Amino acid sequence: MMSQDFLHAVTINVLYACVAVLTFVIIERMAYYGHLTRRRARIAKSIEAAVKADAGSPLPDLPPGNDVLTRAMQEYVDVQRKGEVTRSRIEDLSAALFLRVDGSINRGLWILDTIVTAAPLLGLLGTILGIMDTFQALSAGGVSDPSAVSRGIGSALLATAIGIGTALYGLVGHNILHRLGECITEDFKSFLLETTR
Repeated sequence: MMSQDFLHAVTINVLYACVAVLTFVIIERMAYYGHLTRRRARIAKSIEAAVKADAGSPLPDLPPGNDVLTRAMQEYVDVQRKGEVTRSRIEDLSAALFLRVDGSINRGLWILDTIVTAAPLLGLLGTILGIMDTFQALSAGGVSDPSAVSRGIGSALLATAIGIGTALYGLVGHNILHRLGECITEDFKSFLLETTR
């Protein structure tokens, strides 16, 4: 049977792994959002140039790119250029493209949300296991050294502190990324509206 001390150590190591996963996801998403922000600016310039050149509903010449925003906008513009598409089909396509872009932008954020929810619970579990281990050691040997009890309880409470710190770190990262993602998807929605014939 595994000891509470071993399980306590496992929960702390799992929390450290959660911090590593949070850091990876946050850095990856920030880099991705930075790339999409640059692409978004280029698409906005193309649409602005098309608006200046044509007083009607503009269909811009988009800059080349393989990112999700450029591909979606290019598909939207190409379908409209064919001219044989009904208004309801254009609306359906814009909704489908929006969902595709939104899914790509928010990919991975569920990991942050899960860790934010689970980390305090893992920390609490680690604390309970650590305190149980301390009490078992007390019952086996008696209370001969009060400082040993204090060290054991302090070690047990470390898991709660790490769990709460992990959750706070993940919550801040999630909120920042969620807001950046919302800004990109809102701009994409406005691009769709501006280029609809």
